[in-house]
Amino acid sequence: MSLNKSELVAAIAADTGESQAAVNRVVDSFFDVISKTIVKGGKVTIPGWLSVEKGHRAARQGRNPQTGETIQIKAANTVKVSAGSKLKAAVK
Repeated sequence: MSLNKSELVAAIAADTGESQAAVNRVVDSFFDVISKTIVKGGKVTIPGWLSVEKGHRAARQGRNPQTGETIQIKAANTVKVSAGSKLKAAVK
């Protein structure tokens, strides 16, 4: 089973009795706040559930899988998401 955003919003609305429009605004705001915090170099932690922070991947050499040619891969910023203890325990 997997949930897309609209299914997630509908499930939360059903659980809480809130309207889907209200839940959708909260979900959008949640991800907006996370994005803004990470762009500024901060970290978002929800104890026991997850943490999200900005990471960095250094430049490195790689190979073109079609030709085998060595290529240079540029450095890049990434997002690190780590599961907390409650989330880990839920999937055992």
